[in-house]
Amino acid sequence: MKKNLKGKVVSNRMKDTVVVKVFNIKQHPKYKKRYRVFKKYKAHTKENLELGDQVLIEETRPISKDKKWKVIKKI
Repeated sequence: MKKNLKGKVVSNRMKDTVVVKVFNIKQHPKYKKRYRVFKKYKAHTKENLELGDQVLIEETRPISKDKKWKVIKKI
């Protein structure tokens, strides 16, 4: 089963690659306060995406050392 994540494009300077920032909400185990954490993923794309675009990325086979995701569609 492939994972799908939704995030925002934060860099598009590389050829055929964008960096996508994905937010997640966690809860502290003791104090129960919720807080946001994020992780950045490098994703493969042939589209011309701008900074701030919302995209859906999907897990795929390793394309390079860091790229293991591809952009499915722009939201």
